[in-house]
Amino acid sequence: MFDKIHEHEQVVFCNDDKTGLKAIIAIHDTTLGPALGGCRMQPYKSWEDALEDVLRLSKGMTYKCAAADVDFGGGKAVIVGDPATDKSPELFRAFGQFVESLNGRFYTGTDMGTTTEDFVHSLKETNCIVGVEEEYGGHGDSSVPTALGVMYGIQATSQMIWGTEDLSGRNFSIQGLGKVGEKIALRLIEEGANLYVTDINPQAVDAFLSRAKSMGAAVKAVEEHEIYSADADVFVPCALGGIINDDTIPQLKVKAVAGSANNQLLDIRHGRMLMERDILYAPDYIINAGGLIQVADELYEPNKDRVLRKTRAIYNSLLKVYQQSREEGITTVEAANNYCEQVIQNRRYQNSFFSHMKRPKWAVRT
Repeated sequence: MFDKIHEHEQVVFCNDDKTGLKAIIAIHDTTLGPALGGCRMQPYKSWEDALEDVLRLSKGMTYKCAAADVDFGGGKAVIVGDPATDKSPELFRAFGQFVESLNGRFYTGTDMGTTTEDFVHSLKETNCIVGVEEEYGGHGDSSVPTALGVMYGIQATSQMIWGTEDLSGRNFSIQGLGKVGEKIALRLIEEGANLYVTDINPQAVDAFLSRAKSMGAAVKAVEEHEIYSADADVFVPCALGGIINDDTIPQLKVKAVAGSANNQLLDIRHGRMLMERDILYAPDYIINAGGLIQVADELYEPNKDRVLRKTRAIYNSLLKVYQQSREEGITTVEAANNYCEQVIQNRRYQNSFFSHMKRPKWAVRT
């Protein structure tokens, strides 16, 4: 499994027998600044599965930070365990100690399977935690700007396909009704859209259907495997990654894929497959950057207006990617990657050119 690490600057395996902590921290690239990325908790079947996930996610964060114009590089952490049964304050304090040992090279916070409350315990061991509640110096729930950014991205996608931002009467298939997916679904209802929804948690589906009914919305619940073939205009993946693949692409009837899930494409070639089927793809690290923008902003002292302005810019960023893709005959993924790689390359040149000059210390929360 170690042959997969060569692209990364640093990979740390974290074990603490007393608390049962088993985690991996991956720092992909710090050209743009300290690595930033959430920490997810899942019952991975093996260290190999956990490593593959954290390496993919941390690399994606490098591109996301470059695209979002924040002074951070890419990193990610995963904790091996069941978030329903394996959490404890001591475990997250132990995790905080490992983060602190990296001396400011890595900042982290919530992700799938973890909550802001978990990292209150980590804060006792390190200041390198973001996305915490306002009473602890943060902006609070990062799923709010993430969902907002996806909505801006969906509007940009609509503008590209239909020449209008109006979503009323459009059909959307939403995979995942978690912290972000539910917020997107509710916003789409407010915009007059019709929904197909699914989630691995039947209770989440039932709760959402009840809420949608009270709003007079047209929502249909479907089985997990049926979401790909739903008769929708736009597929909105808001759960796990790798769901755009050889098996699912032939099932899609949509005109676009635009959602919050990370690493939606199982492989970069699947971006080409979508293009060949004339399905417009919103690169995930562009459209779902709202949460990143918020947590990055915390370290400059929180400013909600600044976060809103940068999140709104996702609309124009996505339109530029779409236009470049169309003009150059390349996939939207290639267009987005080219832009991000150029940003990183320019910064490497600047860092090298100004290396002889004294540079200001990067701001950290005290």
